[in-house]
Amino acid sequence: MSADFAFRLLATDGLARRGEITMPRGMVRTPAFMPVGTGGTVKAMYLDQVRDLGSDIILGNVYHLMLRPGAERVARQGGLHDFARWPHPILTDSGGFQVMSLANLRKLDETGVTFRSHIDGSAHALTPERSIEIQGLLGSDIQMQLDECIRLPAERDEIERAMELSLRWAERSAKAFGTQAGRAMFGIVQGGDIADLRLRSAQRLAAMDLKGYAMGGLAVGEPQAVMLKTLDETLPALPTEKPRYLMGVGTPDDIVQSVARGIDMFDCVMPTRAGRHGLAFTRRGKVNLKNARHADDNRPLDEQSSCPATRDYSRAYLHHLVRSDEALGGMLLTWNNLAYYQSLMAGLREAIEAASFEAHVAEVKDGWARGDLAPI
Repeated sequence: MSADFAFRLLATDGLARRGEITMPRGMVRTPAFMPVGTGGTVKAMYLDQVRDLGSDIILGNVYHLMLRPGAERVARQGGLHDFARWPHPILTDSGGFQVMSLANLRKLDETGVTFRSHIDGSAHALTPERSIEIQGLLGSDIQMQLDECIRLPAERDEIERAMELSLRWAERSAKAFGTQAGRAMFGIVQGGDIADLRLRSAQRLAAMDLKGYAMGGLAVGEPQAVMLKTLDETLPALPTEKPRYLMGVGTPDDIVQSVARGIDMFDCVMPTRAGRHGLAFTRRGKVNLKNARHADDNRPLDEQSSCPATRDYSRAYLHHLVRSDEALGGMLLTWNNLAYYQSLMAGLREAIEAASFEAHVAEVKDGWARGDLAPI
């Protein structure tokens, strides 16, 4: 693998991009979906399973890891890769979104944000410099600037204030990160759903010549059409030779639509959270295993799948596990969901390489539309 961080485009089909990110710990095939390992674990999964499903990279989170077990403690254990037994690339979120959404009694100013833990009420401070320091202690390969993410809808003045603050924090984050061989820091485009603010943010971040760029502040309550319009308006301002990451997204349809617009990387808790709550994603759309109609259905979720959870267990058994609140139900459905997401990404990559992206997407959507009761 590369001794440094590098990204190259291998193929395009329309605006959809097929690429590779290389770094010392491995290669990430893009478009890529990153399973969320918030606290050093992808919930209900062994990380060996996650790798076997085709995941090249996972995500960890500064907010959760700084509170428990603590970044310095993880560093003493050899960093997050050794601690969690995941020798492959890791991206860490800066913690900013979780501070805004989870923390109690938070106070934000130019310096950073102070808050009380949602776990035990203890006081903490997070600045751009401290976030980068924590990510360094964790040893992540891709690190994110600290930003302020606000929920939509919001007034223009509030969106602009948060966007400008995030740009200043990007500069401080980049200075704190410096030059680290084999690692990268990404900037985060903010600006809500206001086109000229997004464009200003993207242009100023692009001028910083960072290793990659993320679209933040989307999938925070706005309709999908607003998210896609924002991508259409903003992505042309980002460098084509750098990876583009859409944070916190999303459903399979969100991913397909965003790949079509030029996004390279995704993360979302949806497949793991849905699995723990009885919802399966399949090539025939969503299947709610809580529904009574599955109680006597001996079909698997998809007999053609290579994933044992999808292929080898009946819907009747999965329904029983979910209705009985058995832990195995959440484990099997999470396994299925991550398998489906990685299969979806593999299909998108292959279609871009074959210049058949539009036809492939039409076939995928047709499968969703037919529904899970259609013959497999």
